[in-house]
Amino acid sequence: MTLSAFRNLLLATIGFAVTFWAWNLISPLGNDFRTSLGLTHFEESALVAVPVLVGSLGRVPVGALTDRYGARVMFPLISALTVIPVLLLIPAKSYPALLVVGFLLGLGGTTFAIGIPLVNGWFPPGKRGLALGVFGMGMGGVALSGYLTPRIHRYDENLPYLVVAIVLAAYAVCAALLINDNPDRPVPQSSLGTRLGQAGRLRVTWELAALYAIGFGGIVAFGVYLPTYLENAYHLDTTDAGTKTAGFAVVAVIFRPIGGWLSDRVHPAVVTAWAFGGVAVLAVVQAFGPALNPTGTIALLLMAAGLGASSGSVFALVSRVTPQAQVGSVTGIVGAVGGLGGFVPPLLMGAVYSGTGSYSIGLML
Repeated sequence: MTLSAFRNLLLATIGFAVTFWAWNLISPLGNDFRTSLGLTHFEESALVAVPVLVGSLGRVPVGALTDRYGARVMFPLISALTVIPVLLLIPAKSYPALLVVGFLLGLGGTTFAIGIPLVNGWFPPGKRGLALGVFGMGMGGVALSGYLTPRIHRYDENLPYLVVAIVLAAYAVCAALLINDNPDRPVPQSSLGTRLGQAGRLRVTWELAALYAIGFGGIVAFGVYLPTYLENAYHLDTTDAGTKTAGFAVVAVIFRPIGGWLSDRVHPAVVTAWAFGGVAVLAVVQAFGPALNPTGTIALLLMAAGLGASSGSVFALVSRVTPQAQVGSVTGIVGAVGGLGGFVPPLLMGAVYSGTGSYSIGLML
């Protein structure tokens, strides 16, 4: 391992965090949008879920393009383009306008499929689990958003968007100057459609996608819907709910490299199975609506730990079983399905709550 490997890992992790903050800008303010625009709970759920859907599906072509052109091109390009929808949030004052901007904001969620092949190319197989877990800590951008966005919003409703746009632009410049791909990485010459087709025909692609839909999808689902859940179920205000959501995301972030580290020592499938089993038990506990302090808080934080560890272990499995030249394409598909796993639960939770006035059924599911 070289200094270049660690430099690129650091830059990829920062870029992942910054673009995830942008991707998750709407979620911490969902209750404010519902109040100001008179939205139903389901409409609010749809609003916070749209960026998740687009960011997830966008990983498929972005991952394949990264295989071809490299992270040196794709990271600064996607970061710079994400500035546009972030700034468009300023004039978006109606529900349809916010849905359109949320659709465009999904672009920020695609950088996951850029960072995985970059990091994978710089680290040897025995170190990839931990390295990919460290990169996965960039999903702490969700925590940044949950903690900072509502606080900045209190000073000026447009200030969060301006701050994120500036940070994105600064990162795009740094990425263009400092990121470089491993010179030995294989560069595919076939067309985008051919490469995606080849990745899609690998059985392991869909096995990994199913696992990641549960692990990372669970983190995304809680990241975008937890503020709404805490406000409705426990009557917290927007700032307090955002702070607790940030805590959930931080725990998930911390346990992602732990899951990767364990996977370098134990088979990643074993780590994943134990993590999922623990999360399932805790979801049942939370479905009974325990008091937030301490039982609910402990259950939610332990769920974050399990989901974070499983996210790290699944991508340790990706690096172990995927041909090097197809890592970006497979990552794109797996990341897309993982994100889609986070798209459905917020809609389900909103529909269940609107119909029953309780989240128990949604948590049991």
